[in-house]
Amino acid sequence: MDFFTTVGVGAIVALLALLLLGMHLAVTFLLVAFCGVTILLNPDAALSLIGETMYSAIATPTYTVLPLFVLMGAFAAASGFAEQAYRSIHRAAARVPGSLAIATSFGSAAFATICGSSLATASVFGRIAYPEMRRYGYDRSFALGSIACSGTFASMIPPSGMFILFAIFTETSVGRLFMAGIVPGVLTATVYAVSMYLRARANPKLAPISDEEHEVTPRERVRALGGLWQIALLGTVVIGGMYAGFFTATEAGAVGALGTLLFGLANGPLRRFSNFRGALRDSAQITATLFFIIVGALFFSRFLGLSRIPYNLTVFLESWEVHSHVILGLILVTWFLLGMLIVQTAVFALTLPILFPIVVNLGYDPIWFCVIAMKMNEIAGVSPPVGLNAFSLAGTAGKDVRVDHVYRGVLPFILCDLGVLLLLFLFPALVTFLPDLMLD
Repeated sequence: MDFFTTVGVGAIVALLALLLLGMHLAVTFLLVAFCGVTILLNPDAALSLIGETMYSAIATPTYTVLPLFVLMGAFAAASGFAEQAYRSIHRAAARVPGSLAIATSFGSAAFATICGSSLATASVFGRIAYPEMRRYGYDRSFALGSIACSGTFASMIPPSGMFILFAIFTETSVGRLFMAGIVPGVLTATVYAVSMYLRARANPKLAPISDEEHEVTPRERVRALGGLWQIALLGTVVIGGMYAGFFTATEAGAVGALGTLLFGLANGPLRRFSNFRGALRDSAQITATLFFIIVGALFFSRFLGLSRIPYNLTVFLESWEVHSHVILGLILVTWFLLGMLIVQTAVFALTLPILFPIVVNLGYDPIWFCVIAMKMNEIAGVSPPVGLNAFSLAGTAGKDVRVDHVYRGVLPFILCDLGVLLLLFLFPALVTFLPDLMLD
């Protein structure tokens, strides 16, 4: 290895070590990259590069899509849409084995159409669904596993905050990524629901059917689904508008944020100033944190370019005489292992600038690859020892819930995820056909 590559490798090792020690993600990226550029060039060049990176990251109009969808999600979380989705679907699924878990799966999918944060989805449903499941006598691990894993749908189903970060790191279309996530997201929710039904039917102790559910009539089931009309309308306008070419992703975010605000005011929760102020504060904090991470990640990726690691790795892999599927498999295994140790945002911010061009050069569709990467992100989000969804749920579900309780319930759902991942490999059109039909 030459000097530049040696410095780059050392920087990656230092980055991973600092992340494992608990240093903030953005600070780690900035600190390691600044030291690396200083060693390779000089301190003045490092300061100049970080200033130019901050300007390009903040001044790029495309990035305005991020705060708008974050604001939409904050309004949705404060307006009670999650409770509305959960109770409507539970009533419609009454007397079905595992009905509360099934309501969690489809309710999370419905809520994901207006909230792009998997952590927020897991936290909200932890407060709503877990006490209800325990009151009905559901097995604790079954209940927690269903909530934690269903919360990951917000990473896949648009408007996904992670897909926006993917678009920034890979320079792909936000709108096309959003369209690509619809079928895999709905497919995963359906597979989860079927798994919940079969497990609850085989072992009724996992999910007892209460006497309250026997009182629900067919008419009440249909009427309950009508309670989803606001979510359905918002999702149709935002996603349908992008699909039909009426809106850009940024305009869709603005329309979605405004629509969620109006419904929140009409329904009542956002009329309380404390709720409205809290949603704005949460939105500002999340946006500031994400932009801080973006600046750090872009600065680090530019340092890696100086270190020649992406170029050297590309030359090596292109000269390696193995099937392209082997290389892709190694990349996915690497992501899974890294995702078990550090947060997924750090994994993708570190690896996408290096690996994405390699995968595209191997002939894989960039949109399909991003969805496969997101699927790995969903699995890593509930895998020990650092599954953020598991920690988020353990912190909000109640004092009697520990993170190991959550981990005990996620394995069956991870197997479902692997099944969906296999389907996406065998039938790539499940991912690509909607983006290909999209009107630009």
